[in-house]
Amino acid sequence: MATAQRTPPHLAGNYAPVTDELTAYDLPVTGAIPPELTGWYLRNGPNPRDAASPHWFFGDGMVHGVRLENGRATSYRNRWVRTSTFTDGARIYDERGEADFTASVANTHVVRHAGRTLALVESSYPYELDHRPGHEWETAGPYDFGGRLTTPMTAHPKTCPTTGELHFFGYGGLRPPYLTYHRADAAGELTVSRPVDVPAHTMTHDFHLTAGHVVFMDLPVVFDLATAMRPGAGMPYTWDPGYGARLGVLRRDDPYGDVRWLDIDPCYVFHALNAYDAGPDRIVLYVARYPHHASPTLPTVPATLWRWTLDLAAGTVTEEQVDDRPCEFPRADDRLAGLDARYGHVTTAGSPGSPRAGAVTRYDLRGGTADSHTFAAGRTPGEAAFAPADDRPGGPGWLLTFVHDAATDTSDLVVLDADRLAAPPIATVHLPRRVPFGFHGNWLPDPA
Repeated sequence: MATAQRTPPHLAGNYAPVTDELTAYDLPVTGAIPPELTGWYLRNGPNPRDAASPHWFFGDGMVHGVRLENGRATSYRNRWVRTSTFTDGARIYDERGEADFTASVANTHVVRHAGRTLALVESSYPYELDHRPGHEWETAGPYDFGGRLTTPMTAHPKTCPTTGELHFFGYGGLRPPYLTYHRADAAGELTVSRPVDVPAHTMTHDFHLTAGHVVFMDLPVVFDLATAMRPGAGMPYTWDPGYGARLGVLRRDDPYGDVRWLDIDPCYVFHALNAYDAGPDRIVLYVARYPHHASPTLPTVPATLWRWTLDLAAGTVTEEQVDDRPCEFPRADDRLAGLDARYGHVTTAGSPGSPRAGAVTRYDLRGGTADSHTFAAGRTPGEAAFAPADDRPGGPGWLLTFVHDAATDTSDLVVLDADRLAAPPIATVHLPRRVPFGFHGNWLPDPA
């Protein structure tokens, strides 16, 4: 008798894709949407069309957006990002190892800079999304900064709140340079592109920005060419603690200068919370730190919140665990990116198939305390994006997140008061369809 094949965790339950695109209007709401919220909550994530997709990270990108306006939830739209991979089956590397960075799944993040909305994945160019009324989140096409970008672009760029510059990097490839730092000005012009010397292609998902520095993470999850060449093998990276782990510090006022490397204990970090300069020779970084990742022999362990303090005069890094609660998707008020933000928030999350506690936690990074909003059993939040209530950075605001209800297999957009996190939601927008678990997004307010 034939044995029925088991659906892999990344294609089951609320990881399973939805099969169509939808536009719906006048969504029902429980509670009251703050009238100050006028704009779109937009989130990206994998939504594979191929039932044999071998890994959660490989699914075709789909953006899900909810429009809030004048205290109403006026519409919902979900759209696939129609990359050349989606439309034509394009591949990043051909048989000769030549790269086509328009080949993309564009499934990881969605950001706005210089009037453009960009869907991102770290292996390829960005894809620009249309934001014209009635055409929201349809695909405009690949974006390479007017032909100046010649590497992939990270899914975690940082916008400096002082200069408006967009800082980012590209990594990967079959030959050096494996890492390149980029900077675009507030108008979207790419002004800096410089290689950063690292010994190998490692999975470099995120980095850090402060008022005076850029800090890279060169961590021991190393590209495995043999796995990459094997069809359907999954992520082509493996844990190699012998590679070492280090942080590379570059001065922003000398973008082509030397990168100074400081060793840390082997670990892995997908996501940074925030970073700031604590003096002329001290940098503080907050990260969701895994003790290891992508190991074929070690058990999966969730990330926890850590603080790294770099002493540039001594050439050392002090590593401290802030909390022992599992966490992922760390975020702060983006208007304080690279500055001493008092608050940061995380979501209790794990890899596909792991248990989820269903909580959003806000840390007072100065006071050392934390508050949580714990959802009812079976209700699982995603990443929570901060939406400010006024023009004071670090001031009051709301946290917006998609929440899946396992009992009804439905999804809501939940609005929480960031200053009263344990209180009931301010508003719950009931969506016309299930939103699969995904990655990152943003509150995109209407331009003033």
